[in-house]
Amino acid sequence: QVFLVEKAGRRSLFMAGLMGMLISAVAMTVGLVLLSQFAWMSYVSMVAIFLFVIFFEVGPGPIPWFIVAELFSQGPRPAAIAVAGFCNWACNFIVGMCFQYIADLCGPYVFAIFAALLLGFFLFAYFKVPETKGKSFEEIAAVFRRKKLPAKAMTELANLRGGEEA
Repeated sequence: QVFLVEKAGRRSLFMAGLMGMLISAVAMTVGLVLLSQFAWMSYVSMVAIFLFVIFFEVGPGPIPWFIVAELFSQGPRPAAIAVAGFCNWACNFIVGMCFQYIADLCGPYVFAIFAALLLGFFLFAYFKVPETKGKSFEEIAAVFRRKKLPAKAMTELANLRGGEEA
């Protein structure tokens, strides 16, 4: 997994995982809706579940931990990771506690809610999440500020990288 992250990049794997999960959630919804008409739709649903898990393990499972660790400098990093962990487990708890009630309410369309959320997450990642592969904290922070690094910092980065242009 780490080799794949270093080779493909965090953002691209995250977005590929989200899109794969979105397609899998739509396939699960279609499979559940058409199950009463076509018995073979149970196989579609099963394959969609396996693909959902695979895409989660490629992108949205591990990648946020890489990104959180790289978005914050050494001082606030432990607090940021603690907040990210709390949010992660709180959302897992909420989904775990509420899923059965939502499934009872929505029937076979329960995964359409996940598909809609995944579309929102994908759009957010596309427009707001920078690629952090091979970038220093200063470069990532500059992306968020939407301006270039000062000339002095650019020179220092070039010197650290062996004289190549930053």
